Amino acid sequence: MTFQKPRQFHIHGLTLEGRSFRPSDWAERLAGAMSSFRPGGGGGIGAHIGYSPYCVPQVVDGVKCVLVSEALRDIEPMAWEFVMNFARDNQLRVSEFTQP
Repeated sequence: MTFQKPRQFHIHGLTLEGRSFRPSDWAERLAGAMSSFRPGGGGGIGAHIGYSPYCVPQVVDGVKCVLVSEALRDIEPMAWEFVMNFARDNQLRVSEFTQP
């Protein structure tokens, strides 16, 4: 049996029209909202202190992004839908992340 690593996606802080998305801390807010979703259900009282490994803010080529793992969908499908709908509703660029 072959284990397939979950795909990862960048939600870019650029709209489909090329404008910067505001507010400037959007990536931290989105990742913070997902902070309780952790491997093995490790949420709980201290989950708000750090980001979930499934939804992490990053800067890529000078643009704020959120790296989202497809594994989030297996843990909590509604959280996955929330994040992806956020990108769609705000017309943000989404690209699959491939490690070099």
